[in-house]
Amino acid sequence: MVEQLQLPAALQRLLTERQQAAERSVWPESRPGIRDGKEGEGSAAASAKWSSLIGTPGYRAPEEAIAFDALTALLLGKNVLLKGPTGSGKTKLAESLSALLGQPLHSVNCSVDLDAESLLGFKTLIQHEGAAQIEYVPGPIVKAMTHGHLLYIDEINMAKPETLPILNGALDYRRALTNPFTGELVRAAPGFGVIAAMNEGYVGTLPLNEALKNRFVMIDVPYLQGEDLKRLLREQSALAGEEQLERFVQLSSDILELCAMGQLSDEAASIRALLDACDLTVYLPPLRAIERAMVSKLSDEREQAAVRHLAKTLF
Repeated sequence: MVEQLQLPAALQRLLTERQQAAERSVWPESRPGIRDGKEGEGSAAASAKWSSLIGTPGYRAPEEAIAFDALTALLLGKNVLLKGPTGSGKTKLAESLSALLGQPLHSVNCSVDLDAESLLGFKTLIQHEGAAQIEYVPGPIVKAMTHGHLLYIDEINMAKPETLPILNGALDYRRALTNPFTGELVRAAPGFGVIAAMNEGYVGTLPLNEALKNRFVMIDVPYLQGEDLKRLLREQSALAGEEQLERFVQLSSDILELCAMGQLSDEAASIRALLDACDLTVYLPPLRAIERAMVSKLSDEREQAAVRHLAKTLF
């Protein structure tokens, strides 16, 4: 869906400029080789590395406005925060935007163990011509800023509140930060953009600092339903039978209804888990596939029983 968006002329010009700049960044053979901000490295190796970080397309949205708004915000230099339940396609949307823009996507997976080194890089001891030297290895934020790439911060509300303020300077109008490991001021190259994702209400998540939240344009990413979901399952799973696909779409709808009533957690409605169940159904009985891919992931026995019951009424 991202690839098929109809953009007004002004945004289309911005998109074309962004794609052209990204191509020059990823394939820099026409200028000195660049790698991690250092001149003189082999540009072919750098190109292979950067191109491997460009996401793959395929995101299908419940409504076109989700993809349109996310792309528009990025083209206007805004940071995007995707908010939605697990398995709703937030990461796939980020990858699809990366594919459309042609920009490598550097990723940070947040947890309580996330520290400054995980974000900005670290110093290490290396041997060079028989002598020990200290070398700085840049982290994903520095790489993305230096080369004008995209940065994807997954589960941003899982990180410790004292860690994330490191990002503030990179996320606001300054587009710069001081690297505490080198003392250098890192300024973002044109095209640098940030996409973050968060699940609300899950174990281990924390409320986002208001100053950090204020630096993002927030976009809700709900679960796919109906014909759009069926089309996604047909395209991205190994299951081909229309009747089976219809049953899985109905299963998802029934689960979402129970979620809305508060009888099931959002985790039960994961599209990722539904895709896994469809793939397994090609080789396993449907009920066993659903047990392995969906039911077993739920920690509450009452929720497990509810999903089993729904599955038995359909399969």
